[in-house]
Amino acid sequence: MSSSSSSGLTFKLHPLVIVNISDHYTRVKSQMNPPVSSTATTSSSSTTTNNSNGSGDGGVTAVSAAAPPPRVYGCVIGVQRGRIVEIFNSFELLYDPVTHSLDRAFLEKKQELYKKVFPHFYILGWYSTGSDAEEFDMHIHKALMDINESPVYVLLNPLINPAQKDLPVTIYESELHVIDGIPQLIFVRSSYTIETVEAERISVDHVAHLKPSDGGSAATQLAAHLTSIHSAIKMLNSRIRVLHHYLVAMQKGEIPCENSLLRQVSSLLRRLPAIESEKFQDDFLMEYNDTLLITYLAMFTNCSSTMNELVDKFNTAYDRHSRRGGRTAFI
Repeated sequence: MSSSSSSGLTFKLHPLVIVNISDHYTRVKSQMNPPVSSTATTSSSSTTTNNSNGSGDGGVTAVSAAAPPPRVYGCVIGVQRGRIVEIFNSFELLYDPVTHSLDRAFLEKKQELYKKVFPHFYILGWYSTGSDAEEFDMHIHKALMDINESPVYVLLNPLINPAQKDLPVTIYESELHVIDGIPQLIFVRSSYTIETVEAERISVDHVAHLKPSDGGSAATQLAAHLTSIHSAIKMLNSRIRVLHHYLVAMQKGEIPCENSLLRQVSSLLRRLPAIESEKFQDDFLMEYNDTLLITYLAMFTNCSSTMNELVDKFNTAYDRHSRRGGRTAFI
């Protein structure tokens, strides 16, 4: 497998595709490994104990090996404008693990249905899950070449790696290379960027702010939110530090000068003075003052409500006292 692609295509991946693949994998995994009830656990424990007391073979049979993580398969759809390939959506496919092939009738039916809803979307390739591309993945890849002569392969790694900073998504292209005198198709990695539209940004933000299913408190959600902000700032700081060290080393002559990188850095730095403009300061102060005013009014409203409750309680208590002493309320 080659390290990078030489096709020159630019890939833009939408978050909906990642969400669909993750949801597909989670559902299949939950169906393969259903939650074990306490009754079944007790029964299994007693069976294991009885078998272990009877013979050694029974004890070994009772212990089930952990099932390998499942692999899911589907198609990715989108549009291609010149050298830009934009992947918008995806749908699931039926896969036969014995023949390592896809259900072609199901694929054609899904393609027909999606064409009615999204007439401008075409099948750009397929997706799967796993840590790396497998050998039999090329059979599926070749089977889709009659639909798209150069399909893309989107691979999602479902295993959690805390040390990984980037998304666990890899996009592969296929290129014809001559290996040992024989032309062969191999997978090559391609770079991509995440592209979002307004509706996707709202949806992703809504999912990120959903209340945890375990009934976490507001303090827990706030802590998680602040932790994510801290991680983002920490990552930004580390990347700025790397860029600064790189520029310092370039200035000292320790590494060769790259004009393209310097132009990108210069373009990035030219954006900073725009933030310090007079218009930005005026808008910022206006919004800041509005926020303080709203907070001040909310505090006044809260104090007025508390005072009204206190007056009502005082009137109620004084009215009872006046009935006994023959006086009337004066508030």
